[in-house]
Amino acid sequence: MLSQLHYRHSRTYLTAALLILGAPALHATNGMNMEGYGPIAAAMGGTSMAFENGTAAVINNPATLGLQGQGNRLDLALGILGPDITATNPGGQSAKSKATAFYMPAFGYTRRSGDLVYGFGVFGQGGMGCQYGPDTWRGLGFNLENRTAVSVGRAIVPLSWNVNDKLIIAATVDFIWGGMSLRMAMSGTQFSDLVTPTSQHFGRATGSIVQSFGQVMQMMPAGTSVDYAYFDFSNGNMAFGEAKGYGYAGKIGVLYQPSKELAIGLTLHSKTELSDLKASGDHLSFQLNVPGMGHMPQSLVGDFRVRDFEWPAMLGGGIAWRPTTRWLLAADVREIFWQGVMQEFHMTFQAANSASNGSFSGQNLDAMLYQYWKNETVVMLGAAYQASDRLTLRLGCNLGSNPVPDQYLNCLFPAIVKDHLTAGFGWRFTDRSSVDVAVSRGFGITRTSGYGITIDHSQLNWQAMYSLRF
Repeated sequence: MLSQLHYRHSRTYLTAALLILGAPALHATNGMNMEGYGPIAAAMGGTSMAFENGTAAVINNPATLGLQGQGNRLDLALGILGPDITATNPGGQSAKSKATAFYMPAFGYTRRSGDLVYGFGVFGQGGMGCQYGPDTWRGLGFNLENRTAVSVGRAIVPLSWNVNDKLIIAATVDFIWGGMSLRMAMSGTQFSDLVTPTSQHFGRATGSIVQSFGQVMQMMPAGTSVDYAYFDFSNGNMAFGEAKGYGYAGKIGVLYQPSKELAIGLTLHSKTELSDLKASGDHLSFQLNVPGMGHMPQSLVGDFRVRDFEWPAMLGGGIAWRPTTRWLLAADVREIFWQGVMQEFHMTFQAANSASNGSFSGQNLDAMLYQYWKNETVVMLGAAYQASDRLTLRLGCNLGSNPVPDQYLNCLFPAIVKDHLTAGFGWRFTDRSSVDVAVSRGFGITRTSGYGITIDHSQLNWQAMYSLRF
């Protein structure tokens, strides 16, 4: 028996390690958050504060782990996220994102020992991104691919304590990793807005590269213009972007059950403490159009840093009520504090000391794109009906607000979807094993940025989970 338990636990931790390496970028819909974590919660509109929803509790309200029975629980989950994004320029040309399916594994293991529940989980927190082909208008006519992939994941260690038969308290320690890949082409007009102190309506750029660039422009013939500036740090790894950073965060949770029919949950998630996301040996390029000489490209090799990128704090509360033995009704409200972390997208570039960089060797660029996101209130409603001893049906809705101001909306960061309708089911094979499935429809939303670019974004997402109790 001991050897069997050791074998099971070894496979559990091996699976966790593989999922840590394989968790991809997410394209989330409550800003950069997922609309629901785990298919039980996701099928019920994302509600999760006050009822048992499996090991996804470690990323929802960890106090609900205290509702688990004696023994162990293992959850293996897979999500499929399907964003549908189109960006249309003021001239009516459309570019459809080719990033339409992302696969998201997750893992959770918990064990109850007396009044304590502890364990380990690996979950994707969220992110955003898209990909426009070089032959679309986003390529600016120069065959430039535009791509973003932003991902944040967590490896979570929870501890939950049943203080008495009515009160549960819990906390987690979270190891965070963040990744970002970016290929962003700026038109000459956009780049000029960044570097011209009297302009800078959408961002600003400073540094010795900007100064040297200005000097180069002064030496060029009259009528010289900028075709584009191109920021490029990207790889093909959907788990970890080219620029990487690591850090930590934590959560606390409370669950109070005044009766068997009613439960009230509350949780606070801290803001993350992440290092700068760093990428080495990548490229910053620009191209001039010089009368009589044509197009003159210049590509600089160096290191990028994305500075001050953090995941926001979140305060959530909810209620779960069982009016009969077959029905569960739930309602949550969450406040996501985007305003504290999404004021600017801050990126720096340090050119390498190499002959290929010419007069720009060793110089730097400090660029910021204004974001000014607002805090987001999300209302979640859900219901579950136990149709039989084996089948549970679930339904819900998730109603958020768009945190991204239209003025600063960027078609590479289209985190604007607000409202969702969700559904799903749970099927219990035996008392020990079950499967849960959820589908979420993120309704289309259309917004126009300060550049006059119109973005249409909708989503169709799926989650499935196999659970084993032993």
